[in-house]
Amino acid sequence: MKILLLAVGKTDEKYLEEGMKKYHDRIVHYLPFELKIVPDLKNRKSLSMDQQKQMEGEVILEQLQAGDELVLLDENGKHFSSRSFSVFLERKMITGPKRLVFVIGGPYGFSTAVYERASSKISLSSMTFSHQMVRLIFLEQVYRALSITKGEPYHHD
Repeated sequence: MKILLLAVGKTDEKYLEEGMKKYHDRIVHYLPFELKIVPDLKNRKSLSMDQQKQMEGEVILEQLQAGDELVLLDENGKHFSSRSFSVFLERKMITGPKRLVFVIGGPYGFSTAVYERASSKISLSSMTFSHQMVRLIFLEQVYRALSITKGEPYHHD
């Protein structure tokens, strides 16, 4: 199985980019992984919230291939512990799709079309994080889940 993380908008903080690279490099030791940035919309300040969600949604959906499973990182999604997330990923690796696609949306969330295409939603926390921070946190959690699955000592209960 391959994992693709789609994220709307660029990361402009060097420390976040360095952290993301660190965990990206660790994840690829376990499975094929790609982080793809969906560029910010042009003239987005002149667009309404709904227009932004719709246009970002179109770009997100264009990135999908037949057979992809789409999982949204969404504040209203399911909460996992690190161990239960590792079980979720392990099940997907065994019985799941060829490619599992996680998406971090823009500041206003996702369009209706993206919600309809998604198979599930995951929430990283009840707290709110910047979209740039979520990238780093999610990459660390993917790495943690994979290390748990392999029985490696990274995670401690």
